[in-house]
Amino acid sequence: MTTGPFSTKRIVEAALLAADEPLTLDVLRRLFEPDPGADILASVLADLQQEWSGKAVELVCTASGWRFRTRSEIQPWLDRLRAQRAPTYSRAVWETLAVIAYRQPVTRGDIEAIRGVTVSTQVLRTLEGRGWIEVVGHRDGPGRPALYATTQRFLDDLGLRH
Repeated sequence: MTTGPFSTKRIVEAALLAADEPLTLDVLRRLFEPDPGADILASVLADLQQEWSGKAVELVCTASGWRFRTRSEIQPWLDRLRAQRAPTYSRAVWETLAVIAYRQPVTRGDIEAIRGVTVSTQVLRTLEGRGWIEVVGHRDGPGRPALYATTQRFLDDLGLRH
């Protein structure tokens, strides 16, 4: 399918390269008039994935939609361009995140029971500040404790679909 001087594939490719965040099929369909349909766009995305395979950048489908990202094998070289180092997290942060990811939704008490130690408020704030967890409700019971679950950003940052 062509749209003026550009093919549908090139328009989708440009949109994905220019986007600040992953784009869903619905968003990509809004680029065109008339709408090419989900099947054609899925085919275009598959073609783009194939076309970009073997390069330093790859097209991936995350929980929030489609995006280009650099391959993980290239990351050590790209890290040298950053002025500041990526944050490092304590073992407590990673253990807490793992419990939330596997058992969600969970309360602070659930996390403490599984880990066998008290969960620091700072650990939960760190994960919330990163955008990896959020309060999704409250459990019925004394004190109505908050229920924590992972976010779309967590899935996107880790390159997961669900």
